[in-house]
Amino acid sequence: MPQHKNTHTSPDAPGGGPDGGVEALVEQGKSEGRGDAGAPGTHSEAGDAAAKAVAGPEVQRGAPAGNAGADPAPGADSGPRPEASRAPGAEGDPDGTPEAEAAETSAAEASGEGSPDAEAAHTSAAKTTPEDTPGTSPESAPDTPAGAPRFARLARWRAEHPRGARVLSRTITVLAAILVVCTLVMPATIVDLGPATFLRLPGEAIVGAAILLALPRRPRVVAAAAGGVVLAALTVLNWLDMGFKQYLGRTFNLVLDWSLLGDAQSYLEDSLGRTATLAATAGLILLVLLLFAALAYAVVRLSDVLARHSATATRGTLIAGVVWITCSSFGVQLAGVPLAADSAAVTLQSQTERVSDTLKDEAEFQKVAKVDAFGATPPDQLVPDLRGKDMIFTFIESYGRSAIEDPIMAPGVDKTLAVRTEALKRAGYHARSGWLTSATYGGSSWLGHSTSLSGLWVSNQQRYRTVMASDHLSLTKVFKKSGAWNTVGVMPGVQKAWPEQSFFGLEKVYNAFGLGYRGPKFSWSTMPDQYTLEQFQKRVHGKKHDKPLMSEVILTSSHQPWGPIPKMVGWDELGDGSIFKGIEAAGNKPADVIADTTKSRQEYGKSIQYSVTALTEWLERYGTKDTVLVFLGDHQPIARVSGNHASRDVPVSIVAKDPKVLDKIGDWGWSDGLRPAHDAPVWKMNLFRDRFLTAYGSTPHPKKG
Repeated sequence: MPQHKNTHTSPDAPGGGPDGGVEALVEQGKSEGRGDAGAPGTHSEAGDAAAKAVAGPEVQRGAPAGNAGADPAPGADSGPRPEASRAPGAEGDPDGTPEAEAAETSAAEASGEGSPDAEAAHTSAAKTTPEDTPGTSPESAPDTPAGAPRFARLARWRAEHPRGARVLSRTITVLAAILVVCTLVMPATIVDLGPATFLRLPGEAIVGAAILLALPRRPRVVAAAAGGVVLAALTVLNWLDMGFKQYLGRTFNLVLDWSLLGDAQSYLEDSLGRTATLAATAGLILLVLLLFAALAYAVVRLSDVLARHSATATRGTLIAGVVWITCSSFGVQLAGVPLAADSAAVTLQSQTERVSDTLKDEAEFQKVAKVDAFGATPPDQLVPDLRGKDMIFTFIESYGRSAIEDPIMAPGVDKTLAVRTEALKRAGYHARSGWLTSATYGGSSWLGHSTSLSGLWVSNQQRYRTVMASDHLSLTKVFKKSGAWNTVGVMPGVQKAWPEQSFFGLEKVYNAFGLGYRGPKFSWSTMPDQYTLEQFQKRVHGKKHDKPLMSEVILTSSHQPWGPIPKMVGWDELGDGSIFKGIEAAGNKPADVIADTTKSRQEYGKSIQYSVTALTEWLERYGTKDTVLVFLGDHQPIARVSGNHASRDVPVSIVAKDPKVLDKIGDWGWSDGLRPAHDAPVWKMNLFRDRFLTAYGSTPHPKKG
């Protein structure tokens, strides 16, 4: 009789699976040493091979060898055996497979279903129990050796606690099913999360079940494990989409956005501290690894359940398929959510299309960046109507439309804008304001800066790199190219090498370490805006120059998480910034603001009030008849503050004493004052450069390629 190798045992049945059925099969092998069906002197090769294949040499060595050839007790195989002689889980366990079924399955898979050898192995395993073999009862068996494999100890526990093993097995299977279904129906946005979302029927689960039912064991296990890994990867991408939509108003780009994860970690470190950030990072990495392992295991486990109950599973899969097609065709909904779900397939498709579109966009944008309407304009024909003016281009971090129109933030911000408009009027300044639609949202400020100054729609990191490497003419570089201005940048947010200086045409840049600040950081912001502006006055604007100045100034105090927020102090009291130590210590903790949506909105509004006040007070205090201030927001704040359906609009204002400066933009339709009206014109941010250059007398001379 040929030997049969055990190739499959149930992982769910008490005493089954890779760790289960071991004890029963070991006892089976020992009992079969005395003959098939209890006949002395006959060795059952199928049972012995099955026991050795499953139990392994370690467990075999743990079995008492002295009873291998003992004669059976009289009548051992005659008549029905008592209930205690049955292997745990032999009856009444729909999720588990008894040890007899495990031996049957292993013999069947080794030699072919229904073969005589398989039947012999089944008969031997079914009729032989520990009680049938003298001296091998559980009570008389020696304790498991200390060095025994873990699976053997688990098998012994299952044998001793059959009911607990059944409950545990079923619980794990149910949890595996819940995990798989939840990840399959998970949406890609936080706003779509809700109980009804997780009560849908995933079409991918039906297709997956049909495929797994059709495969033999080994290909099935491989396919199930691979499917679990793919599902885990899609789930991680869903999480990234949620985060990016919440913070940046767009989905995660699989090609371009990995570098932003490092920026996110740096932001958290500035906001929450290094220890908390490291702990959060480690926890997130561990969660992702556990997700991959758990989903791979869950799909394999469920595939085993399907295989053990293939007839029932096939009927259920067909019924579920009919239900899914019906619900999809008729648009059946549960609490406003479609009952037939295909979220995982949609995620996979969208990610694939996103990668394809990104690769195509890179090649197309390189061609667009080479075309410049003012790229070949002679220097003397650039902004002739601004000659002799001190030009200041200022970006206020996260200064968005929501600050002016949201019911929570608007009252305080609108009041500040009205007060500061009147104060500037008394100082002889007038302002016009409108709206620009930013290329970014919630963050990535450099995309907003480069879009407004380059005249190109710089909406992702690849486009930004392409523009920075090109000779496209930025608005600030126009003033350098003209030869009529000295150019300088004040960048308190820059804390490392900044090669972009060349693209923006800045002859000198003062970064976070070049402004002499000795006070505390305010979360992400390295220094208060008032201090930045005072240093700009002392180091740049207040000094004598042989030419007018063109300055680019970045104000960072309104950067999230908006806690703590600086307060205005006397301009003559600023010193080296040490005065802010008490203000920073008494302010809100970043973690308290981040965790509270209402507080985040309130504190965000206060930060905008502070930045606008500091900037306009500086202009009122230090501006001259030739000072022209252009200031705007780079993007809206995150969705938790601006709202899930907020626009990308940001305010933009031009302020000057010389009425001719504002007369040049009289046909723009902008509102008087620092607050743009709700119905003021809205332009895409990349249009600002060309309209500004045209308004102030620049002559287009296109450059192509």
